[in-house]
Amino acid sequence: MQWVMAAALICSASVFTSCTKQDNPVNPADNLAEKIIGKWMIADRNFEPLLSNEKVVFTFASATKAYMSTSLNIISDVGGIWENHTDLDVAIDGNKMTLISHPDEHNTTVQELTVIAIDATEFFANAKVTVTVDGEVVFSGVDTVHFTKVKSDYSEDILGTWEGHVTNSEGSVYDDGETHRWEYKADGTYVYYVKDGDDWVPYEGNTLNEYFVDGNLLCTRWIDNDVENREWWEIVSIKNDVMKWKGLRANEDGSTYTATFEMKKVE
Repeated sequence: MQWVMAAALICSASVFTSCTKQDNPVNPADNLAEKIIGKWMIADRNFEPLLSNEKVVFTFASATKAYMSTSLNIISDVGGIWENHTDLDVAIDGNKMTLISHPDEHNTTVQELTVIAIDATEFFANAKVTVTVDGEVVFSGVDTVHFTKVKSDYSEDILGTWEGHVTNSEGSVYDDGETHRWEYKADGTYVYYVKDGDDWVPYEGNTLNEYFVDGNLLCTRWIDNDVENREWWEIVSIKNDVMKWKGLRANEDGSTYTATFEMKKVE
């Protein structure tokens, strides 16, 4: 069920872009295996930017191997998807890429991307996604997707202890007016600290406390009172011991806003 939901989200990421880009494409069949190397993020859906909590990052390490990272909460009673650098087998034939993943012995996901146009910063493709469980097709869909190149990878730079606060939230739940502190560890876990007088102490109310960074996508999850919570940010920059985040969020009425966060490295 989780992989059905993931495939449905990826396949529904429809984008209609400017005529200039579509009408004057770079021939994707010319050295696609070389052009595709690197990190790419699904950027938009149905004329609107994709929310940060719906982002998916694909990394093509070679013409035959890639991996995917995403954290999705779609149906609360089914559970979310937590894919941290999941392996994908890749085959390229002309302008067509086939990506195959086997999350377990029962499930197979096949993503067929027919590249329409590609350059150094973005590519467009018609996508067919098929999910099978024990050989039976449980999901199949076709759509058009738009990816942008991810130029930075902050997975190493985030390590350490950071202290900061929301700098803009437009009144969202992320703005509690407080300064926060996190310690990001190399094993994919983190420690959240709270203030006790003048001292910072680890918060004992959460369990799990996992995170991953793929490119500029930061995903965290934790359990509080037996309820799993998640948070998503896009790292804007890390330099001079200052880290800046942004996150495109949705209000209940469907309107969107951008939350921002800024932190200083303290350890």
